[in-house]
Amino acid sequence: MKINRERALGAFREYVDGYHTEEEKVRLKIEHTYRVAELCEEIALSLGLPKEDVDLAWLVGLLHDIGRFEQLKQYGTFQDADSIDHARYGAEILFGQGKIRDYTADREEDGLLRTAVASHSAYRIPEGLGERTERFCHIIRDADKIDILRVNVEFPLEEIYNVDSASLRGSQVTEEVMESFREEHAVLRSLKKTAVDHVVGHISLVYELVYPVSLKLMEEQGYLEKLMRFRSDNPVTAGQFAEIREKMGRYMEDGKRKPQGFGNCGW
Repeated sequence: MKINRERALGAFREYVDGYHTEEEKVRLKIEHTYRVAELCEEIALSLGLPKEDVDLAWLVGLLHDIGRFEQLKQYGTFQDADSIDHARYGAEILFGQGKIRDYTADREEDGLLRTAVASHSAYRIPEGLGERTERFCHIIRDADKIDILRVNVEFPLEEIYNVDSASLRGSQVTEEVMESFREEHAVLRSLKKTAVDHVVGHISLVYELVYPVSLKLMEEQGYLEKLMRFRSDNPVTAGQFAEIREKMGRYMEDGKRKPQGFGNCGW
């Protein structure tokens, strides 16, 4: 599949120009999209993929969050639990409404692209995928996780989670979320009850990275450490984050890896 990056970038810019690009949340998603596309390219290169597949990985990154802009416009939130499944909605915009043809005229990889976009934030990727499709699903999911930590550090958490500072700084991590973290799982959306649960959920995404280069990139960026230094006004939560830092520190030192990447991006 031949991909014209200039055409794809032009189509993306034209699409997002239909939204309020001066608003912080819209700007956040535009910057996130470009960064994830770059990370997809880095991961694909680390795997020794041919140029056409590197370009395809980049395109998946560019397309992965296309549903976020309409989600924000209609619901005023990035929380899927309070609105719609942004990944599936993005796939519907691209393939149900035919917007994918603005990015590429080539239909050869439509099935792979649709699956990768639709499942990038699911707790588990669909079973029975071919090896090639599964690889691209893992690439986009790793890249998305890596940049989510950057977003959580560089943008106000109150804006991301739609909560006030008092709720965020005063809330406590629920025991179910702590237990999931101790078991080295990505935290399920259904377990998150408090504002600070979302912070722990994003830290837990590290457990689900598939490729060695992804863990390396995550560590090099330094955002994981910064997010784990979350300041809470609740002494119980402060103690919970001390445990989180210790646990994740051991995990990173051990270089423990899981054979499959089943993380829930959910942000």
